[in-house]
Amino acid sequence: MGRIHIVTDSTCDLTKEEIEKNSIHVVPLTIQIDGNTYVDGVDVEPDSFLELMRGANELPKSSQPAPGKFKELYEELGKDGDQIISIHMTGGMSGTVQSARQAADMADANVTVIDSRYIAFALAFQIREAIKLRDAGATVEDIVARLDEVRANSRLFVILDTLENMVKGGRIGKGKAMFGSLLNIKPIGSLDTGAYTPIAKVRSHKQVVKYLFNQFLEDTAGKTVKAVGISHANGLTTMGNPLIELVQESGFANVEIAFTSPVISTHTGEGAIGFMYFAE
Repeated sequence: MGRIHIVTDSTCDLTKEEIEKNSIHVVPLTIQIDGNTYVDGVDVEPDSFLELMRGANELPKSSQPAPGKFKELYEELGKDGDQIISIHMTGGMSGTVQSARQAADMADANVTVIDSRYIAFALAFQIREAIKLRDAGATVEDIVARLDEVRANSRLFVILDTLENMVKGGRIGKGKAMFGSLLNIKPIGSLDTGAYTPIAKVRSHKQVVKYLFNQFLEDTAGKTVKAVGISHANGLTTMGNPLIELVQESGFANVEIAFTSPVISTHTGEGAIGFMYFAE
């Protein structure tokens, strides 16, 4: 039996060191800002992207990799009969996983494509589990079955600090955004179904933290917390750090933090955070 290679995309929140150490292959998305195109994680980094976004005349747009990019990689990795598991950001936010599936159908390689239904650390939870099982000698079928379990036991919340990008993207009207800003409303959404779903609105950063921590306690009661992550777009001071302190006080010390990828910041706007956990 040949090796199993792991492929993902640039929204996974893994560090370059972890990617290199575990031989993970990343196919990046691209972002267009005022006529310029940037390769996510190559030409632009998460923090510097926010500066570009602030000065942009229009909302940046992200693009999934072309099927040809995936096909080329799949055929290179699979040329000796090796197998490939390609795990990607939710199809509810991007066509990346569909592009990967098209490439898998065209490629002369043994490829299994998985829609993680998540982004950021919640995508990373699945990648890490796949790596652990691969290194332990598991089959592709075993890995796929286990990722179903990880997915079912993960949660991801997205909290917006401003509605500016929602207005620029045409998702809500300016009047509604003005009303929300006057009331200091912070929309909370989940990605449990693979698509952004509004689930609550609160009126302060403090209430955001309280809501998320209570949800964390409810979801993890009687379970073992395996991983917790916070991905942010300059949202650590307002919401991230207070939430991290509460999680740590509850007994889970190793909360991971990452500056969210430019692709995600485009959707959420500055000041947003993503709160993710995996418990069984």
